[in-house]
Amino acid sequence: MQLSQLKEFLIASNNAGYAGGEEKKWIKEKDSSTTIPFEKGKWKSDDNFFGGEPYGGRTVVFYKNKPLWIMVYYGWVKEGTENKPVYQILKNALKQMPKSYPFRGPREYKEAGYIYINNWKGKVDRFSGEEEIKQKNKLIYKAYYHGGLVDRKTEN
Repeated sequence: MQLSQLKEFLIASNNAGYAGGEEKKWIKEKDSSTTIPFEKGKWKSDDNFFGGEPYGGRTVVFYKNKPLWIMVYYGWVKEGTENKPVYQILKNALKQMPKSYPFRGPREYKEAGYIYINNWKGKVDRFSGEEEIKQKNKLIYKAYYHGGLVDRKTEN
């Protein structure tokens, strides 16, 4: 497995998942969470989240049924702000996910008076970041995320 393959899968998974809006494929779990599954060849991902407002979750990528990569995230819309347009901007920004940094959206995305800003450190193997959405220079959405490769050491 090469990191370039992981990056390609993350883009495909993102476009078919939350950003893609195919909610009919989402699974409501017994614990009140929602899982968005995606499979392509030897690759599989499960994006599992709680929320609503605020929300939190994790995305796990498997290669040949072994865990390979994880991202954990938590975010919220500012109290008193209508959620629906904010999350639509977020989905549109996530559809612009950079190919070299396939976690969340681009550094900046503008639409209809909103601005999405994403700041991250690291690369796909180990990273952290935060994203926000502003309207008229007022912060109305904020999220934090981090993750990277998992289970890379072999047993002796």
